[in-house]
Amino acid sequence: MNWKRTLVILWVTNFLVTAGMSLVIPFLPLYIEKLGVHQLQDIERWSGLVFSAQFVTSVICQPIWGRFADKHGRKIMLLRAGLGMGVVTALMGAVVNVWQLLFLRLFNGIFSGFISMSVSLQASITPNENSGQALGMLQTGAIAGNLIGPLIGGVLAETIGFRSVFFLTGGFLIAAGIIVLIFVHENHQPRMHVNTNQRSDLIQLKSLLPVFIASTFTQVGMMSIEPIVSIYAETLYSGAHLALIAGLVVAMSGIANLIGAPTLGRLGDNIGQRKVLIIALCSAACMYFPQALATNIGVLLIGRFLLGLFIGGMIPSLNVLVKKKAPKELQATAFGFNSASTFLGNLIGPLVGSTVAATYGIKNVFYVTMVILLVNAVMIYFNRNLDVQPRTVTG
Repeated sequence: MNWKRTLVILWVTNFLVTAGMSLVIPFLPLYIEKLGVHQLQDIERWSGLVFSAQFVTSVICQPIWGRFADKHGRKIMLLRAGLGMGVVTALMGAVVNVWQLLFLRLFNGIFSGFISMSVSLQASITPNENSGQALGMLQTGAIAGNLIGPLIGGVLAETIGFRSVFFLTGGFLIAAGIIVLIFVHENHQPRMHVNTNQRSDLIQLKSLLPVFIASTFTQVGMMSIEPIVSIYAETLYSGAHLALIAGLVVAMSGIANLIGAPTLGRLGDNIGQRKVLIIALCSAACMYFPQALATNIGVLLIGRFLLGLFIGGMIPSLNVLVKKKAPKELQATAFGFNSASTFLGNLIGPLVGSTVAATYGIKNVFYVTMVILLVNAVMIYFNRNLDVQPRTVTG
C-alpha cells in the first residue's frame, strides 16, 4: 500500500469529517432553543450537556474499537465511523426535543473515532523515518476542516436552516466513508493468537501510559481556554465587526497549526519526538503570557498565532510515539487508548476553564493552562523511555 497515496486520500476524508462535524457547532445553542428550551441558564446547561455527551461515550468505546481493528483491520473501522456517524448526525436534524438530541449525541460517540483510526492506518503503513512528517500533514486535514466548518455552518444555518445543516453534515460523513471504501486498500494481517482477556493487552501497553497521560494533559491545556477565548476577546475589543474579530481570534491558532504541525512533525523525525514535545509544550506555555497580559486585540491575535505554531507539534509527536512504542500487533488498540485519552481531555478541559473563569476570573485560565502544559513537559522530560531513534540524515 502506497503511504503517500493513502495520505492524500485520508487527508481529504479527515477534512470532510471535521468540516462536517464542526458545521453544527456555531448554532448548537440556537438549535437547542428552537427545540423548546428558552431560559438562558437552561440553554447554557443543555448546550454543555449536548456538546460533552459525545465525548463521554467516545472515551469508553475507543479502546474497544481499537482492539477490534487489530483483529479485523482499520479500514472496516473507518467505514463504521464514517457511515455510522453520518446516519446518526443526519437523524439529529429530525429530532423534536432536546432529550432526543442528547441521546443521539451520546449514540454518536459510540461510532466516533474516524480521525484516530485514520491516524492508526496511516501510521501502520508509513516508514518510521517519515512518520512525523506524514502524521503532521494528516493532522492539517482535520485542522483545515475545523477552521472552515464553523464559518460555512454559520452561513448555511441562515440560508438553509438548522435541520438541513445536520442533513448536510451527515452527507459529508457518509461521503468520507464511501471514499475510504473505494480508494483505500488495506493489506491487513489478522492478529494471531488473540487473547480474549484484555488484561494482557493492557500489560503490554503499560509503557505507553505516559503518552496517554500526556495526551489527556495536552487536550485539557488546549481546551481549557478555547470555549471562552471569544468572551475574552470581547473584553479587549469593542469596535465594529465584533463577531468577525472574535471568530478570527478563535481561528488564529488553527491557522498557525497548519504551519506548525507538518514543520514540527519533520523536526521530530530528525531529532526525536520526545524532544519536540518538550519544546512545544514549554513554548506553548510561554505563549499564554502575552495573551493573559494583553491590553489590545492585536497582542491577543499575535499570542494566539504563536501558540498555534507550537500546539501543532504536540498531537503528531504523541501519535508517532504511539506508533513507535506500541507492539505491532497492538498498534490500533494503542491508538484507541490514545484517542480515548484525547477525548477525556476534551471533556475535562472546558470544565476546568469555565470553572476557573467563573471563580477566579478569565485571565487566570491562561495561568492555569500554562501550569498544566509545563507539568506535562516535566513528566515527559523524566520519562526517558519515550526516546526513540530519530531519522538518520544522509548526505
